[in-house]
This record gives sequence, C-alpha cells and structure tokens, in this order.
Amino acid sequence: MDKMLVSQDGDVTINNDGATILSRMAVSHQVVKLLVELSASQDDEIGDGTTGVVVLAGALLEQAEKLLDRGIHPVRVAEGFEKAADVAIETLSKIAERIDFSKDNLQPLVATAMTTLNSKIINVDRKHMAEISVNAVLSVADLDRHDVNFDMIRVEGKPGGSLNDTELVNGIVIDKDFSHPQMAKEIKDAKLCILTCPFEPPRPKTKHKLEITSKEAYERLYAQEQQYFTDMVQKVKDSGANLVICQWGFDDEANHLLLQNHLPAVRWVGGVEIEHIAIATGARIVPRFEDLSEDKLGKAGVVREISFGITKERMIVIEDCANTTAVTILVRGGNQMIVDEAKRSLHDAMCVVRNLIKDNRVVYGGGSAEIACSLAVSNYAETVTGVDQYAIRAFADALDDIPLALAENSGLSAIEELAEAKSRQIREHSHVLGIGANVEEASEFATADMRKQGVFETLIGKQQQIQLAAQVVKMILKIDDVISMGNY
Repeated sequence: MDKMLVSQDGDVTINNDGATILSRMAVSHQVVKLLVELSASQDDEIGDGTTGVVVLAGALLEQAEKLLDRGIHPVRVAEGFEKAADVAIETLSKIAERIDFSKDNLQPLVATAMTTLNSKIINVDRKHMAEISVNAVLSVADLDRHDVNFDMIRVEGKPGGSLNDTELVNGIVIDKDFSHPQMAKEIKDAKLCILTCPFEPPRPKTKHKLEITSKEAYERLYAQEQQYFTDMVQKVKDSGANLVICQWGFDDEANHLLLQNHLPAVRWVGGVEIEHIAIATGARIVPRFEDLSEDKLGKAGVVREISFGITKERMIVIEDCANTTAVTILVRGGNQMIVDEAKRSLHDAMCVVRNLIKDNRVVYGGGSAEIACSLAVSNYAETVTGVDQYAIRAFADALDDIPLALAENSGLSAIEELAEAKSRQIREHSHVLGIGANVEEASEFATADMRKQGVFETLIGKQQQIQLAAQVVKMILKIDDVISMGNY
C-alpha cells in the first residue's frame, strides 16, 4: 500500500518506495536510523527492493526478540542467522534461471522492468514506462563488457499532460529557455560554446571608488564598458560558435548585443547540466573568453526550444549530439507529485534493467523465491544440532513475512495462501509457485505459476536483500548498551 508523506511545509508526497519513505521520516531512535541506512544501501547498490529489505530486517528482529525471551544468547542467534542467510543465498543461486536477450529481443528486459513498476503509482502505463527504461539503458550500455554508464541518462520532469506523454529524447533536455524572446527558436548544425565566465565587464577584487566629474568622463566609461561587451561577443563569433551556453547570467546590454549578432544564448545553466552538455556534444568547458577557440566547440544536429500547452513553460532540447549515447527521459504528469513519483519509479526500473545486463540470472517473484528459501532453510535446520537450530528456524519463519505481506496487500487470506503455496511447492517440487494477484484465474487459492505470469526479478537484487538484512540484524543483536554523550 502507498503512504502519504506530509512535510513541515505542508508538501504532500504519495509513495511506496521504502528508501524514499524512510529517508523523509524524522527518526530519533538509534536502531531505526540503522534501518534507514539499510534501505539507502539497497537503493544505492541495487536500486530496487528497498521495501522488501526493511520488511525482512523487521521480521528477523521480531523473531530474534522471541529467541532472546527464551534465554538464547544474542551471539548464538546472530550465528544461526548467518548460517541460514548463507543457505538462503545458495538456494537462490540454485533456483535462478538465465534469460537470454539481445538488441533484437528486448521482451525479457521489458518484462522485468514491468515487474518493478507493478507496485508503483504509475503502473497504469507500466508497459510504456518499461519500454522507455529499457531503451534508455540500452542507449548507454556496453553489452560486450556488461557495463552501463548511468551518468549519460538524464531524467527531467515537467507537470502537464499525462504519463503517456513521457518520451525518450536522444540528446539533452534542460529546463531553460533562450535569453531573448526574439532569438531563433531552432538552430540546425549547432556549434555551441560552453562558458563558465559571465558576460559582463571585469570587477576589481578589492574595494574601489570611482568619481565621475564630467559628461566626457562618463561617456568614456560607457564606451569602455561597451567595448568589453563587443570584444566578448566578437571572440565568440570568431570561434565559429552559433550558440552560447553560459553558466552565469548577463544583463540586458549583453543580451541585446548577442541578439544583434545573431547569437542565440542560454543563461543560468547549472553545473551538472553544463557537464552533461559538454559530454554529449564533445565541447570543452571554457573558463575565460581568451581561451575560446574552434576546437573547444561542441556539435549538435539541432537545438530547439519547445513549449508546453498554453503556458509559458519552455525547455531546450539538444538532439543528434556528437556523443550519441546521451539520452534524456522527459517525464510528463498531471501534477508535480505524479512527476516526482514517476521519476523515482523510472529510476528503479532502469536500475533493474542495468542489473539484468550485468548478470542475466533471475528468480521468480510473487514470494516464490522467499518460500523456496524458507523451505530450504527449514530442511537445513533439521541437520543442525544445538541452539543454532532455533535461530535457523526463526530465519525461515522471517522469510515467510514477504509472501504474507504480498497476500495481505492483495486482499487475500494471508496464512491460508502461504500454506497452500508452500504445500504445492513441496508436492510439485516447483520453485516458481507464488502468490498470484489474478484471483479469477485460480480455483480456490491464488497460488500461481510465476513463470507463466511473467513475474520475475534479478538474482543479485534478491541476494543483496537477504545479505544486507542479515548483516544489519546481526550488528543490532551484538549491541548490549547505548551510550549517549552527557548521560555518563
């Protein structure tokens, strides 16, 4: 289910991403802060599964509390959890299947991205969004080296329109417009210079005072200032540039001169955007006008300004860049909240596609992988003697919390569905049976074959979940006191 987050300023965010929810909560308890960091680690490493890792860690802590009440030492519990986690990770490797994909067959990648987007607010347009995510990642991927350069993907959002209007632009999109309304709105075969120096006369570093006592002195000063502007514009013209991208602003005088010289310009472009434009167009970032030359210019097939609806909202699109791998996803939505959520969801989907390119092994979703691991850990517990057996059984019970939560969120009878899925996995020796959401297709229970449903997720994401949750719980179990500054 989704959560509505209300900030101190009254801003509303509707979200079900574990990392986002926890990062926006004002937590004061020390152990809860560790769980916030846990979800952030999963988000940084995998990009998806942030809710699952926190649910699993919470279930493990709940089981650990029961064991501690029985008088079992925390270290023995931690050791048992560690052994069980190793068995679960090994089981995942055994039940994982490789899926083959290529540039001609992208269906497996799209299906995996759609699985990720199923639980998001934007699941209505999940196929469209999944295809955009896959195409964006493949644009910057090196399939031979199994490497993806995420820095080459930009995600920009603009409220208005519908989610279906979201598009993938082969180039760079920046949320700016041309500095003068009469400048050309489209430049073909653009040669652009990127400047980090302002279009204005130099200013003395120290305090200064200038006294003007006559009209002639004022006119000389004005002429000198005009000469500065003229020289700057001339240096840009001499380099062969026909478009100026400037990190700083410039006043009306410089703006007018640029218009007179038919030099379209964009001002107040952020540092990160400037770097992206430089990488995409092959331009060099120029800190001084004296350093400007033709070899430092970037090239783009077309640079155009686009407007949205009847509003004055405008954006600059730089297409057909020298570096063809740079892409931008332009997200549209009914309001800013939907746009922000769509951006977060697309990030998760792209992370999953990236993980699949790095390692194309998958496990099936719907809680089937967790049930298979739970059964394997329970069987392993039978072979272990001593106190550790209790901790290993508790780990198996904690793994059941994921399919229980899935069944509950689907409006099903959680315990009955879990028992049916477990019994069928044992009877049929099949690890692909999980909690199905399409209840109509099932007879009495919602247990379904996840392979036929096309619900699967990456192996490394699932393994990372179990590994991180077990490590954090082990660390918490070994804490016996909290020492706060000033209390001792």
